[in-house]
Amino acid sequence: MTDHPRDLVALRRRLAEFAAARHWQPYHTPKNLAAALSVEASELLEIFQWLTPEQSVRVMTDPDAAHRVRDEVADVLAYLLQFCEVLDVDPLAALEAKIERNESRFPVPQGPEDRAPTS
Repeated sequence: MTDHPRDLVALRRRLAEFAAARHWQPYHTPKNLAAALSVEASELLEIFQWLTPEQSVRVMTDPDAAHRVRDEVADVLAYLLQFCEVLDVDPLAALEAKIERNESRFPVPQGPEDRAPTS
């Protein structure tokens, strides 16, 4: 465990400082960050590409695979936070609003007639 703060504001600031120290801001356009996010998400998917559903559930039991998963999750989150920074999107507010919309769009089934067929 690290001593670093684990809140999104602090992580966004740390990523911005990291990029600024390396003069990467000109490359951190919405298009480039969205592309990088897609690439990193694909690298996460690649870990699971040929696994069965059962194997995918157990992926974290293999230390090498678990390390790769954690690294790719970190890359995806880093690019997503940088993307949000550039476009001034509050990711937690966006997620909360999306969950609320989905709760309206997809109400909890009340009875068997509301459930999708299982066969």
